[in-house]
Amino acid sequence: MDGSGEVSGPDSRGVTPMMAQYLEIKGRHPDALLFYRMGDFYEMFFEDAARAAEALDIALTTRGQHLGRDIPMCGVPVGTAESYLLQLIRKGFRVAIAEQLEDPAEARKRGSKSVVRRDVVRLVTPGTLTEESLLEARRANFLAAFAGSRGEGALAWADISTGAFGVKACAVRDLGAELARLAPRELLVCDEQERELEAVAGEAGAQVTPLPKGAFEAGGGERQLRAWFGVATLDGFGSFGKAELGAMGALVDYLDLTQKGARPHLSPPVRESEGDCVEIDAATRASLEVTRAMGGGRAGSLLGCVDRTVTAGGARLLEARLAAPSRRLSVIAARLDAVAALVERPGLVRNLREELRRAGDMDRALSRLALDRGGPRDLGALRDALGVAERVAGLLGGEDLPGLLAGAAEGLWGPEGLRELLEEALVASPPTLARDGGFVAAGFAGDLDGARRLRDEGRAVIAGMQAEYAERTGVASLKIRHNGTLGYVVEVSTAQAEKLRRAPLDAVFHHRQTTGSAVRFATQALSETEARLLNAGEEALAIERRIFGELRSAVLAEASGLARVAGRLAEVDVASGLADLALQEGWTRPVLDESRDFEVRGGRHPVVEAALRRQGKPFVANDCDLSARPVKLLTGPNMGGKSTYLRQAALLAVLAQAGSFVPAERLRMGLVSRLFSRVGASDDLARGRSTFMVEMVETAAILHRADDRSLVLLDEIGRGTATWDGLSIAWAVLEHLEGVSRCRAIFATHYHELAELAARLPGSASAHVAATEWNGDLVFLHEVREGAADRSYGVQVARLAGLPPKVVARAKAVLRALEARAREGGPRALEDELPLFAQAAPEVMREPSAVEERLGTVRPDELSPREALELVYELKRLAGDG
Repeated sequence: MDGSGEVSGPDSRGVTPMMAQYLEIKGRHPDALLFYRMGDFYEMFFEDAARAAEALDIALTTRGQHLGRDIPMCGVPVGTAESYLLQLIRKGFRVAIAEQLEDPAEARKRGSKSVVRRDVVRLVTPGTLTEESLLEARRANFLAAFAGSRGEGALAWADISTGAFGVKACAVRDLGAELARLAPRELLVCDEQERELEAVAGEAGAQVTPLPKGAFEAGGGERQLRAWFGVATLDGFGSFGKAELGAMGALVDYLDLTQKGARPHLSPPVRESEGDCVEIDAATRASLEVTRAMGGGRAGSLLGCVDRTVTAGGARLLEARLAAPSRRLSVIAARLDAVAALVERPGLVRNLREELRRAGDMDRALSRLALDRGGPRDLGALRDALGVAERVAGLLGGEDLPGLLAGAAEGLWGPEGLRELLEEALVASPPTLARDGGFVAAGFAGDLDGARRLRDEGRAVIAGMQAEYAERTGVASLKIRHNGTLGYVVEVSTAQAEKLRRAPLDAVFHHRQTTGSAVRFATQALSETEARLLNAGEEALAIERRIFGELRSAVLAEASGLARVAGRLAEVDVASGLADLALQEGWTRPVLDESRDFEVRGGRHPVVEAALRRQGKPFVANDCDLSARPVKLLTGPNMGGKSTYLRQAALLAVLAQAGSFVPAERLRMGLVSRLFSRVGASDDLARGRSTFMVEMVETAAILHRADDRSLVLLDEIGRGTATWDGLSIAWAVLEHLEGVSRCRAIFATHYHELAELAARLPGSASAHVAATEWNGDLVFLHEVREGAADRSYGVQVARLAGLPPKVVARAKAVLRALEARAREGGPRALEDELPLFAQAAPEVMREPSAVEERLGTVRPDELSPREALELVYELKRLAGDG
């Protein structure tokens, strides 16, 4: 085997040349499935074949032998390979694509046993996807890299399908929150930290890829970045720390490795500062279902509820803003000004959205073209989007609009002449692949038109030449005929042949053959036409491929300008989508400032309200004021709406700081720095944590990190342990929130004793979710009122849940006894009370009789005289049966 990967023959063990080549390539990519190109198929062998056949549910067969054993083999067609790649990537595989790098005829010239040169042209990993069929159009696909040492750390991320590139200082303890925000598909880490970071990456759904420690060195990272962007210094991009340089360097080095030298389009890195966005940890993000619902997917999440964008780029931008609401008052104000200006112009909103629907995904089309994986359809998408951008700019330019929209209008004009070039060059609906041709418009290239005419209208071309020659020579009977030996020839009678031999025609017509009745001539033009006719189809394809390359180069030369236009279109899409939402749903503009106030009037939970509307039910709006007393203790029955109230406050803050109008009559709030939500319970058995332990771990994280600008939402702290332990913990947490953290908080609990504490703390107040009993049934009012609840209605909720009537009756009896003992000042522990109940009130231990059960269902005021008489007879029969 020479250095090019060629194999001249079997080795000493009898390995065939093809298999030797396969094993050599596989040896360089041991961690990936190797797709080995064999004609129209990608084939896999040995263990790769067995794993792929199982994962893809395809047939596993054999081909030849290796060391005396059959070689397992499976394969997938090249034409449908993307669907198989998608399945493999989703199941956690990496795939190396080995293509044929030469024509088989070239290999045969080197000898009968020579094999076609092949090599890996790309490593397909979860974080490096670009194909349209492998990506979610409305969601980013991030590759992230974490570099950390000596307490410092940084996280870099990039989406090569759009060109987005960012970096942020990030300690190990904050990595989970950042991964939850970005939701990268793949995380690059130092191999020494793989085990330490595997769990936190897994929780965020990221596949971990370990790299050598040297890949994260700051010096090497800086050199990599300078080379990638072609600059002598990174000063123009900002000031970066060593960890940030290490993370970014590892990321671009990995891209260079997986793309085999092809350079995806990346925007210059944007450095995020710690105070740019609201901090939301992973547990809070999951609890609030900001961008993903508990069951997975967008449906049921805040994003799914508010997303009215009509472009893929706008959808991705909206998700990014909801995932990381801004903490910069000027940024939020600019976004709200844009939405407010459009709310005042509903006609403009309709026109903008109608235009934006026609815009393709510019970012991803540009990325595919940069990696040479694009086609004419991507050029067409850019052409159409540039046209949309110009029309949107015209719509905005006719209005007196605030800064963000005015700036967008100016930035929507694309690179000069590019749209016109693409419109002139391309047909209306270009095909996906350049190799098939048919995408260049007629009239764009004369040589292409000629080749197509020869290909499609060969007889007409010959007839045209015949008419031209007849006129030129004055021989009306001149014919152009095809001869099996001579090819195309000009044929005249013997009598007319002399006219073609006369000067200056003799320089054009060259004598080829004389027969008994005719003389045949050739011309250079006719010979060239004949050659072109024979190769017209290939020539037309070759010209189209050349034109595609020229158009691609023209587009890539303007990549930064196209990326700018794509960004502005996404900005306008998000603003117009939020304006449409506000107009349709009656949402209002929030008022934000630098205070610590939080005042809501008539607030509504957007997702719950939408769900109730689909059922034809109204949502009960509620107020929430944390301004004068920033800690609110909330009591009330289960199912009464406490969790909805808590989450509603958080989602209003997220929407406001993302730059959206909100579902409330009024919202006035100071900026939130950190958002914490501990609502709901679950265990973590894989890590040996009970429900109570998970609750305590998450509560500890909140108490350590909450500051006076935080918004904290806690539900039922302390319920997973003994009553007195739980009450003690809840008591101490409430004191800490009010006196130490001094944050804005809503604390939902069933410990009514805490109401006494809340009354004594100057920064806290009590409220409750109202409920009442009507004719023996529990009615939830879903209203939040001042003051603590007088009871929890737990037994009534248990009855609604379907507990057997005997169990419910027993629970009521025990509850009455407990409450009586409490009023008398006796012990409250249930294990102490039960023996006393049996002695002091033995009747509560007896199961209810049939008469008592029947009486429990009777509503006396609703009985007619006849029904009352029938009831007496029924009770008499029941008593007699007893």
